[in-house]
Amino acid sequence: MASIGDISGNEAALVRQAEVLARPVTDERMMANAIRALAIDAVEAAKCGHPGMPMGMADAATVLYRKFLKFDAADAGWWDRDRFVLSAGHGSMLLYALLHLTGHEGMGIDQLKTFRQLHSPAAGHPEYGEHPAIEMTTGPLGQGFATAVGMALAERILAAKFGKSLVDHRTWVIAGDGCLMEGVSHEAGALAGHLKLNKLCVLWDDNSITIDGATGASTSEDPLKRFAAYGWAVKRVDGHDFSDLQAALAFAQKSAKPTIIACRTIIGLGAPTKAGTAGVHGAALGGAEAEGAKKALSWPYLPFVVPNEVYANWHEAGTRGAPTRRAWLKRLAKHPQRAEFERVMSGRLPEGWAEAMATYKAGLAETRPKLATRQASQKALEVLVPAIPEMVGGSADLTGSNLTLVKGMAGIEPGNFAGRYIYYGVREFGMAAAMNGIALHGGLIPYGGTFFVFSDYMRPAIRLAALMRTRVIHVLTHDSIGLGEDGPTHQPVEHLASLRAMPNVLVLRPADAVETAEAWELAIKNTSGPSLLVLSRQAVPALREAANGNKSARGAYVLAEAEGARAATIIATGTEVALAMAARKALAAEGIQVAVISAPSFELFARQDVAYQQEVLGSAPRIGVEAALGFGWERWLGPNGVFIGMGGFGASAPAEVLYEHFGITEAAIIAAAKQFSN
Repeated sequence: MASIGDISGNEAALVRQAEVLARPVTDERMMANAIRALAIDAVEAAKCGHPGMPMGMADAATVLYRKFLKFDAADAGWWDRDRFVLSAGHGSMLLYALLHLTGHEGMGIDQLKTFRQLHSPAAGHPEYGEHPAIEMTTGPLGQGFATAVGMALAERILAAKFGKSLVDHRTWVIAGDGCLMEGVSHEAGALAGHLKLNKLCVLWDDNSITIDGATGASTSEDPLKRFAAYGWAVKRVDGHDFSDLQAALAFAQKSAKPTIIACRTIIGLGAPTKAGTAGVHGAALGGAEAEGAKKALSWPYLPFVVPNEVYANWHEAGTRGAPTRRAWLKRLAKHPQRAEFERVMSGRLPEGWAEAMATYKAGLAETRPKLATRQASQKALEVLVPAIPEMVGGSADLTGSNLTLVKGMAGIEPGNFAGRYIYYGVREFGMAAAMNGIALHGGLIPYGGTFFVFSDYMRPAIRLAALMRTRVIHVLTHDSIGLGEDGPTHQPVEHLASLRAMPNVLVLRPADAVETAEAWELAIKNTSGPSLLVLSRQAVPALREAANGNKSARGAYVLAEAEGARAATIIATGTEVALAMAARKALAAEGIQVAVISAPSFELFARQDVAYQQEVLGSAPRIGVEAALGFGWERWLGPNGVFIGMGGFGASAPAEVLYEHFGITEAAIIAAAKQFSN
């Protein structure tokens, strides 16, 4: 039931709507009305969707696409195009209508008619990969905003490297009230303001409506004051006044700061009774309301029909960037850095990096260092960072703990983007979202660090990276109760299981320095989703005597076979592999032969053929060892297996005390194996 606040707000909106609709119906207004009509038609055809935001923001989007956005509909993937992110992804028909009207191939009227249907490029929310002009998957509010910060940062880093003649574009965002309420927008907004990302502009759909009704029910802040405090330039305009909008976007182009423009709009502009209410946010208007809206908008055409003169104006906007793109292609052809620029933008790794890693791994096998895997990660980075210049690192205020910074990596600072290391501050979600944006932009491979337990804060961005299959690398240290005295708040126990359950995520928990190097190789080559390197605080002994090839690539392998028939098979990951090896030695001394399987990646092992899996696992009873909860282990242990690990949260004590207290010990493994051998 509508509240009194809704009704009074609706009355005010309808009064303002009458004033807006009384304005002259110019060519520009008709172009915007085409967006509104297509949004109405597609949502009506699907019998569900979100018509209100496209109807409200059509004017702002028209000004952006007609006058300011640098793009060419003939080449959606042109590298120096502006990036446009629809952070308010529920209003997806705004984007689909824009792509259709500007002449992008693959978003014809037939595709719009299949809005929200199976296999349609016009999905309910924009999906990365469904159409080349969809820059990212959006829908979870705030993430588009935060990811766009990463895109804008990537542009600045690449411009510092290759120069303005190759890299000189902007990032534009349309965000709603919900996006600005979400905490990630605070994290990302503060970072963007600090770094002075002046080529970022957010158009805020300031319609004062959320699903629950008027925004006044839940907030009384002034977001523009908040963003001004972050270091942004701010503007407030009539979101239905084309001259106001044009002046504001021109202001943003000249700003030395990132810019947010509050576009005061009427959600569902044109709807005769629902405009300005939550009722037009997320449901079809219905036949009578849709008909009344089109009449109010001076749109007398049948569903999915756009008159030729409107198409002509939109197609002119779609080809406006063609001369700019052709001029850029000529500059690229003559540029001395052309080969390197094309290499990084196409995602090809440089020559020689694999050989450098092979040499490094051979040295590890020879010297057999005892290191925490987070330290081994830093040593791998000391090889990778010089060999792969497109790698950019960072940490969420834990650089000295994550060990993500290596010699020669200068920090990125406000106005100075020539470095390769980003200090994200205590903003884990913002960091992960920005990393997604850096990866989506192209030309860079981002990695960033925090404690493994704080993957909780990053989880929505990791999930979005998995949906989009972006190449981002998360360095997640202090991986278990092994971090010790900081206690259960900082000891991840359920995280391995939960992240292994997420599709398209590569979880890697290496056991020693060689496996850590192998994990980095796999992460660098993984272009089908995010990679998570789960690393220890405490030191572990070297376990591998040879480092040829990459044994971790198959997910699990026989680290030490039994001398004779297996009495049991011990499967372990990470730091617990050393425990398994020690138990194997003690058991052998008593005449009990067991094999030890190192399983750094369940996902990769699951991809192997059944014959290989059976060869590794064998037919003997199995014992699983991991300082985490056992959920998911049953797949590998079988119905009669034994799991040695955590049964609940951790505690505060030195690491060695905790392993003893929770029974994750050499003695426990030995006892389990003896039980099977009797």
